[in-house]
Amino acid sequence: MSLIEAYIITFIASFCTLVIEMVAGRILAPFVGVSIYTWTSIIGVILAGISIGAYIGGKLVDRFPYRKTLGWLLLLSGISALTIIPLTNLVAGYRFPLSLMMRIFLVTSIIFFVPGCILGTISPVVVRLTLKNLDNAGNVIGKIYAFSTLGAIIGTFVTGFFLISWMGTRSIILTMGVILIVAAVLSGSLFRTKKVSAIFLILAFPSIFGIQHFFYKVPLKEGVFLYKESDYYTIKLTKTVSYDEKTPLIAMVLDNLIHSYVCLENPYHIEYEYERIYADVLKWKLKKDDAFKSLTIGGGGYTFPRYMEVYYPNSKIDVVEIDPEVTRIVYSHLGLPKNTRIRTFNEDGRWYVMNCKEKYDVIFTDAYNDLSIPYHLTTKEFMMQLKRIMTPDGILMSNIIDNFQRSPFLSSYIRTLREVFGEKNVYLISVSPDFENTKISTFIVLAGNGGIDIKDFTEHIREHLKENATSAVVPDELMDELLNKRYSIIITDDYAPVDNLIAPVFEERFGYRRS
Repeated sequence: MSLIEAYIITFIASFCTLVIEMVAGRILAPFVGVSIYTWTSIIGVILAGISIGAYIGGKLVDRFPYRKTLGWLLLLSGISALTIIPLTNLVAGYRFPLSLMMRIFLVTSIIFFVPGCILGTISPVVVRLTLKNLDNAGNVIGKIYAFSTLGAIIGTFVTGFFLISWMGTRSIILTMGVILIVAAVLSGSLFRTKKVSAIFLILAFPSIFGIQHFFYKVPLKEGVFLYKESDYYTIKLTKTVSYDEKTPLIAMVLDNLIHSYVCLENPYHIEYEYERIYADVLKWKLKKDDAFKSLTIGGGGYTFPRYMEVYYPNSKIDVVEIDPEVTRIVYSHLGLPKNTRIRTFNEDGRWYVMNCKEKYDVIFTDAYNDLSIPYHLTTKEFMMQLKRIMTPDGILMSNIIDNFQRSPFLSSYIRTLREVFGEKNVYLISVSPDFENTKISTFIVLAGNGGIDIKDFTEHIREHLKENATSAVVPDELMDELLNKRYSIIITDDYAPVDNLIAPVFEERFGYRRS
């Protein structure tokens, strides 16, 4: 085998390996979220596959030192790549009776170990077929592995910056499989004549289209009318109805969680209870004709910003939504008008806050969920940055999903906020007053820059909102128990084990461990 052929083959193999590894996170996100556990499993499983594959490839080529060996390995690697999507459809959603970490590891291993292993056999086989003598072996091996690494680097950047948003994960995987199969035919001496190779390729392509048609279709549930893969999420829009079955709604699903419910005809309609708490607090803090400025970090379906726009006509509303595709879909399908007063900034929330020159009366952090939490938006340092851009009497509201009885993330988040805003300026509001029996639920953590008169808020609920109120303020004694009798930490940029803190909720909610 010539050096040029060796460079090309190892480049292709490494390119495809890293493309598959990069896409793996997006493939698994709708089933297991995007967390440290997900990426640890992906990287570990694929590296283990490559390592074992390199060992097998070395043994194999010593016994069968032929071009045909390389051809068969490339062919098998292409076929194994094509199995990724069908295996994902088959096993990723299955609820194995295991802990969260073991379940993610098992699912990742079933789907990605074999492709990684077979692709790992390519480099030692190529090196063995290329070496003619040992005089310049170091130089030859170094160049081959340099091209192999170059393929991995380009595969990483091309996938992250271009392919996912352009093609989508399923088309990418299909393309990688096709590339490897074509490489097997063209460089592996699988067939004796070029004519036979051409016939094989001609017959293979209809099979590829059949695989795409039957196994690569997105398994969409009834009611889904939009499906889009962006750089950040798998986005779905689903037609549904309100809890009381009276109001037609559209649900925006990001990966596998419903982020927002939107009523196109009535922006006053708020389906999620935690957003009703937002409304309760604003009605206590502000009058309808007050002029104020709000910042929402995590736009999603823009449900509450749309509500504020119509309920508070003098408000100025800024939204930071990291995914521009989400914003485009809100404009095109979820009723956000082109002449809206809502200003959108498509960038990371922390980056926006770090560079912000504005001052806000109300800030909402709505970027957390129970499958993936951007840890850099939970730290003490970020809270200090938020405090800097708040007016002297400004308020911060953060929605947190956690188990009130035992999970440590909620208590750690409150403790972190109290470090920044003060012990008497941070309170917890629940959607249910039955605190003893409340387990996994959504809570609003309320913090004030200039102080919070929580007794006045409680009286406002009782006297003015009455039965229309959603908010239930957690009493001081329960707050003390939450913070002092349970494990909690101050979350910092240097120590932010957020995935570990929220893991019990993930496991309990999705049935991976008995509560």
